[in-house]
Amino acid sequence: MEKTIMDTICSSYDSFFESEKKIAKYMINHYDKVVDMTVGELAQASGSSEASVSRFCRKIGAKGFHHLKISIAKEMVDAHLTDTNLSNRISAREMEQSLQNILANKTEELKQTVSMMDPAVLDAVLTRVNQARIVQFVAAGNTIPVALDGAFKLNQIGILAVAQTIWEAQVGFTYNLGKEDVVIAISNSGESREVVMTIEAAKEKGATVVAITNNEQSSVAKRCDFHITTATREKVFLDGYCFSRVSATLVVEILYLFLTSMRPDAYASIARHENAIAGDKN
Repeated sequence: MEKTIMDTICSSYDSFFESEKKIAKYMINHYDKVVDMTVGELAQASGSSEASVSRFCRKIGAKGFHHLKISIAKEMVDAHLTDTNLSNRISAREMEQSLQNILANKTEELKQTVSMMDPAVLDAVLTRVNQARIVQFVAAGNTIPVALDGAFKLNQIGILAVAQTIWEAQVGFTYNLGKEDVVIAISNSGESREVVMTIEAAKEKGATVVAITNNEQSSVAKRCDFHITTATREKVFLDGYCFSRVSATLVVEILYLFLTSMRPDAYASIARHENAIAGDKN
């Protein structure tokens, strides 16, 4: 399944020009109204120009405004959005509805992430990770918790994995990898300078690089051997830059579950680990 218009807008938002961001913001907040608009009406409502709308359409992969409206209408029908009162509104005064809004959009993130997975790519990634000497998770900023979780999970099932919280330490470790090793790079935009430089070090050493990002056209995605695209809906709720770790965490969870099923000694390894740390649990 291809990425939806909304997911494309959210994942590409930070690469838009200011006039294009105005259009993106309007579409995020008034998604269902765009299907009944003309180019001029959307330009006026978003405070941009008709030329900006046309450029925006091309940038998100639509052939033109008419094609964009058809795509949106189809997605609304497929998602049954025409029969729901859900929106992007979050208010403590409307707690019950706000919770449903958050749930609906987070659920859509997960559904889109799974639907965009290529079984052939996933199979190749699982094979390499399962056979790897060492798996290094690479991340920067607020994606680091996802990397730490990934290393914890793989170590549990008997796959030697590492994750660093300091970028300089990540790069230092990467330069000791080889062709039998795998680097899993996690980045929202796919433009993190630290992650890109670490990937370049991994490629120099011949390690296999797997990238998990929201943008398949990003610098990180273009440098990797295998790419897994995640969906994000954070822009639905927040105008400022913010990365939802839900989708990336789901990908790590999927890798973990498949690898557990592939390894005969996985459950014994998990039990050994659980017994070792049992004394620390209350």
